[in-house]
Amino acid sequence: MGLFGKVFEKKQCSICGNDIGLLGNRKLEDGNMCKECAAKLSPFFSDRRSSTVAAIEEQLAYREANKDEVKAFHTTRTIGENMKLLVDEDAKKFIVTRARNLEEANPDVIKFSDVTGVDFKIDEDKSEEKREDKDGNMVSYNPPKYIFEYDFNITIHVNNPYFDDISFQLNSSSVQINEDNPLPISQKPNERQNRDYQQYEKMGNDIKNILTVARQEARHDREAAAAPKKPVICPLCGATTVPDAAGCCEYCGGPVK
Repeated sequence: MGLFGKVFEKKQCSICGNDIGLLGNRKLEDGNMCKECAAKLSPFFSDRRSSTVAAIEEQLAYREANKDEVKAFHTTRTIGENMKLLVDEDAKKFIVTRARNLEEANPDVIKFSDVTGVDFKIDEDKSEEKREDKDGNMVSYNPPKYIFEYDFNITIHVNNPYFDDISFQLNSSSVQINEDNPLPISQKPNERQNRDYQQYEKMGNDIKNILTVARQEARHDREAAAAPKKPVICPLCGATTVPDAAGCCEYCGGPVK
């Protein structure tokens, strides 16, 4: 007899065909998926239950092709601590990952031009600091004292067939202010004087600015490349020519400036 008196009936993975072990099933809209296949999906993908087997197979093909993108990726800039933004400025692409071994993790490589927006939000949480009275009860100070905590969150909106957003927190633990000497609420501290707060605020603004500017430049380049080319006079042969992709005269092959 199986768990809770029922015989465990093995299921097969609709993707790879292997048997799915106990507690290893990942339900799809029209089939089942083993945890090994699920682990190959994008970490930013969250719509598994309503996905069909065909849609999952398409994503796995995309993820397989992404391995070549990762191998060709050359990091020119890194921002972050735990979860990092890696930028390839030459290829106009970026990665968001906490992995050290990129080829093993296979993080999604995203084009600058696929960014549709970037949100940077600083969340503040206030908690009251209490003291123990002579009877062992926790009571408020008079006036009440508070500790302030801050978290720094980035959301990158992207045009991708398998996910719309890449969301992550810049700080691994909340930034606390007045944790050693809580102040009355009327004396709320200036959080921007805190070194950790300054660090994460700059980090978030840098990510937002880099991706926003890079997106604008990538789209401008794409629009310029798609625009119809105008005929010019070749300075070498004097012919009226439409420069080729290399910017050369179609008649003499010389460079057209």
